[in-house]
Amino acid sequence: MAIEKITVPDLGEASDVEVIELLVTVGQQVAENDSLLVLESDKAAMEIPAPMAGIVKSIAINLGDTVSTGVEILSLEVENNNASAESVADVAADETQQAPQVDESSPKAAPASVKAEQPASIESVVTVPDLGTDDEVDVIEIHVSAGDRLEADQPLLTLESDKAAMEVPSPQAGEVLEILVKVGDKVKTGAEVLKLSADAGGDVVAPAQEAPAASTEASGTAADDSWPMPASEPSQPAAPNIPVSVESTKVYAGPAVRKLARELGVDLALVQGSGARSRVVKEDIHAFVKTRINGASTGSVAVAPAVPDVDFSQFGPIEELPRTKLQKVTAINMQRNWSTVPHVAQFNEADVTALEDFRNELHPEAEKKGVKLTFLPFLLKACAKALAEYPQFNVSLHSSGEFVIQKKYCHIGVAVATAAGLVVPVIRDVDTKTIYELAREVSELTAKAKSRKLTLEEMQGACFTISSLGAIGGTGFIPIINAPEVAILGVARTEIKPVYANGEFVPRKMLPLTLCYDHKALNGVDGGLFADYLVKLLGDIRRLAL
Repeated sequence: MAIEKITVPDLGEASDVEVIELLVTVGQQVAENDSLLVLESDKAAMEIPAPMAGIVKSIAINLGDTVSTGVEILSLEVENNNASAESVADVAADETQQAPQVDESSPKAAPASVKAEQPASIESVVTVPDLGTDDEVDVIEIHVSAGDRLEADQPLLTLESDKAAMEVPSPQAGEVLEILVKVGDKVKTGAEVLKLSADAGGDVVAPAQEAPAASTEASGTAADDSWPMPASEPSQPAAPNIPVSVESTKVYAGPAVRKLARELGVDLALVQGSGARSRVVKEDIHAFVKTRINGASTGSVAVAPAVPDVDFSQFGPIEELPRTKLQKVTAINMQRNWSTVPHVAQFNEADVTALEDFRNELHPEAEKKGVKLTFLPFLLKACAKALAEYPQFNVSLHSSGEFVIQKKYCHIGVAVATAAGLVVPVIRDVDTKTIYELAREVSELTAKAKSRKLTLEEMQGACFTISSLGAIGGTGFIPIINAPEVAILGVARTEIKPVYANGEFVPRKMLPLTLCYDHKALNGVDGGLFADYLVKLLGDIRRLAL
């Protein structure tokens, strides 16, 4: 028997990382690659595996300690044939030193080196491509199995964030050797998802080299603002005033969860973890914030307590229908935006009779261009013109309240209802595009939204949002501002009404509009001027050329 000291492996640039969990005890038998402990830096959490089998004789560190590469963490009692690589190297060195004594007349030769056997076939490890975020996303579907033959770009699995789903393609042709994830796992950019035996001549992705693999469980679960952020949260607006305690650092939670807690002002010590071994996951943070919004006071404003659950089964048959992640996150964000943004609603009607006549005249030309010309492109163009005329609507408030960020670009979001929930694709540079270009882009993004194929970039950066219920009906509604934007336009269905003009009532097509704006950033005069200007633009489309 021999005693081997186990040290922290190479952590790269990380140093002074925290020990957040010990997974073994003195006297415990461990197998090679069994997890010994979990370390956490400000960027990632990782499990340290046992380099050999043995019995834990002593543990040199405690929970909460900070360690670096090379620091002793524990000692193992191992069988002599389970000696460490260092011991094997020492034996090899001794043998090479004795070799010349066997044959003094032989030429001087270099000592033999111990080489690892090369695999018979070339293996590549497929990883999650760049998601544009450090947050984790869900594995919702796996399209292949071990042993399957693949072609390059063949879909391997589908990932889903709070807002969108994406397929991960195979980077090359080959055979699936092993699938490293399962449905329900959380992964992030760079995470290993499967091993592939690459065909000869294909580009090979080198497998990871001896660095400790980041543990899905140890690094937190649930995506945040994923990858694509939810429809009502393109960035992180101010959260309820929830004090953060120093004791939060002792809570069992991953870096992504801690980052979310800091952004929302949540004291992790007050959050009940629902993950493995009571680990706090992102759903716990969202649930905590929702509870505080619904059932606690924010500042000096009294908030009604949450509505208690009722056992409806006592009244008749019921069925519990689970909500999608998108629906749950959107609900939380809508509640927060409604509670933290002082909404003012400005109601107007625009006479769009001439605009609709002009649009109908363009239908043959639009069909030749392969474009479906709806009312929305004209509305986008008019809003862009109004934002240029009244730039105080194209801002976002800084969290300090000391200044606003004036945007020099014009990107407008369009709310789209999907089977999974509400999403808001963003039309970029609306002010520089033609009506036909806008029509084509609206059609493409709407189709992608309904099939949940929108990318992160296609849902970020909006300055202003349009929410239209025109196809459904109604005489008007009050939309919730998509913070950190400061205004949103609600559009109802066009209705033919009698309008008094030139001494008589004439039928005109009237479009109900509701402009909602943040009273922290804009006042009533701003809202009145913007809405009146927008009505004039829609009433006389020629003004768009001025």
